[in-house]
Amino acid sequence: MSAYKTIVVGTDGSSTSFAAVERAAGVAADSGAKLVIVSAYTPASREDTSAAEDALKDEAFLVTGWTPAEEALREAADRAAAAGAKDVSTFAEDGAPVDVLRKAVKEHSADLLVIGNRGLNTFSGRLLGSVPADATRRAGVDVLVVHTT
Repeated sequence: MSAYKTIVVGTDGSSTSFAAVERAAGVAADSGAKLVIVSAYTPASREDTSAAEDALKDEAFLVTGWTPAEEALREAADRAAAAGAKDVSTFAEDGAPVDVLRKAVKEHSADLLVIGNRGLNTFSGRLLGSVPADATRRAGVDVLVVHTT
């Protein structure tokens, strides 16, 4: 079996997702693969952000649109580089996490998806489903589930 060429990993800015990023970066470094770090977001409504914008004034951009996802991606890219990944790109998109991950896998012709296990073994995750479980079923490529909790 040949080494992986392109690896996609998701992050939401949580410490557990950064653990998955670091593991994906290690695999990318070991195999010389490209690493694509993905963050899904849902833009906040005007009502949701108006109070924060009033309070933050010139820094209101921090709570609107894709900025939180971009911040998570910046930190994830820094962590990936520190873990040895050489070829790192980031990708933020509006949408449900599993859909955004699947889209990134397809668009980047990835052959491995790395995802953290947060929510996988919770009661609500077993009852309603979780991002790791859904991504594993629907990815269409090899999936590495990283034990992050």
